[in-house]
Amino acid sequence: MNDTDVSKQIQQMVRFIRQEAEEKANEISVSAEEVSRLAPDYFTGITQTSWRVSSCLRGIEPTLSHARAPYSAQALPLDYALEDKTVEFQIEKLQLVEAEKKKVKQEYERKIKQVEVRKKIEYSMQLNASRIKVLQAQDDVVSGMKESARKALLKISGDKNNNKKLLKGMIVQSLLRLKEPSVLLRCREMDVSVVKSVVEDAKREYAEKAKVRAPNITIDNNVYLPPPPSDADPHRSSCSGGVVLASDDGKIVCENTLDARLDVVFRQKLPEIRKQLFSKMSA
Repeated sequence: MNDTDVSKQIQQMVRFIRQEAEEKANEISVSAEEVSRLAPDYFTGITQTSWRVSSCLRGIEPTLSHARAPYSAQALPLDYALEDKTVEFQIEKLQLVEAEKKKVKQEYERKIKQVEVRKKIEYSMQLNASRIKVLQAQDDVVSGMKESARKALLKISGDKNNNKKLLKGMIVQSLLRLKEPSVLLRCREMDVSVVKSVVEDAKREYAEKAKVRAPNITIDNNVYLPPPPSDADPHRSSCSGGVVLASDDGKIVCENTLDARLDVVFRQKLPEIRKQLFSKMSA
């Protein structure tokens, strides 16, 4: 409920109070006219009678003698009755007005509190939405950096000389990690010929570094790693390059692809990356 609705409701309450007061005034006026009509018959035949009238305005109790003032003694009771009715009406009207004013004030205060609470809730929601937008923008920046790095790695693996050295080094790293006498090697279908040309050198290098016999490496010619990413189908599973080695029983797997290495680096360096990019924004 906005301020306009609150104002309309208050005006409606004021009109209701005024209507109640007018109805009460009409009721008292009718009663006064009835008393005025019946008063002459009531006082006919009364002689030398003492009477007492309480005045709520002056607090006096006059005793009047009908014998001393025949005319005024008959008129005064009606005047005092009307005066009492008027005072009663005024008191009742003030009480009703004050009660309704109190209700209106309480209702207005309640509406004000509701508006304040609603404003706080809306402010909190807007603040949270702004924070989410900032976090989303930061995440988009980091994701853009990661995608740029992925494209750079794709260029490296696309160079034949660099790719040959890269695959040999990755095979040696995977063998050192597994330390198995016999392994199964998977690569991209487009890299099979390159892997075959470097696998023997990789075995010898591993044997020298680990001081063990050269392991048996079987190249998987049935299952290959996904092809490189394509702009035509960006959501397709892809691999920028590298190899995956596994033990003969398949229980130990070493995923040594460029994509996996990039994910590991970004996961480890993400706090530092965010600090370098967004530290001034946080301050």
